[in-house]
Amino acid sequence: MKSSGAPSDDVDRIVADWARELPETDVSPLHVLSRVTRLARRLDLTRGDVFARHQLEGWEFDVLSALRRAGRPYQLSPGQLVTETLVTSGTMTNRVDRLERRGLVRRSPAPSDRRGVLVRLTAAGRTAVDAALADLLAHEHVLLQPLSPTECEHLAGLLRRLGSPLQD
Repeated sequence: MKSSGAPSDDVDRIVADWARELPETDVSPLHVLSRVTRLARRLDLTRGDVFARHQLEGWEFDVLSALRRAGRPYQLSPGQLVTETLVTSGTMTNRVDRLERRGLVRRSPAPSDRRGVLVRLTAAGRTAVDAALADLLAHEHVLLQPLSPTECEHLAGLLRRLGSPLQD
């Protein structure tokens, strides 16, 4: 599956080893999915470094960015945050508690539901997430430089199609 002239990488070696050991087995999915997995791991580590420069954990960035993307007044219910960040409600409660102690979010009663709560991004939270996002995007633009804008668009479409069945 390796294209002629393309540089070899660690996945090529792994696939070749498996093909040698299990010649009767089609190991071709490893060419794509092992690269996706390894790339995801490396990106997680890199993103962690970027967030650490802003005194944030990855999960903190996820919650703060969900609130920031919501638009003014930068607030969501805990249930909406659960949906946006793909964690359980118990995990979200713990995360909001920790972010509130740091002054990055504030809870307030939901005006339409006496028992409901809204989580709102504070000015400090907005400053933190905006700075971390700017740093992250600058870094990720550099990572994508080997690809043309057309290639990036094509790759994004392929990954969207590949990930679509896994959405729910």
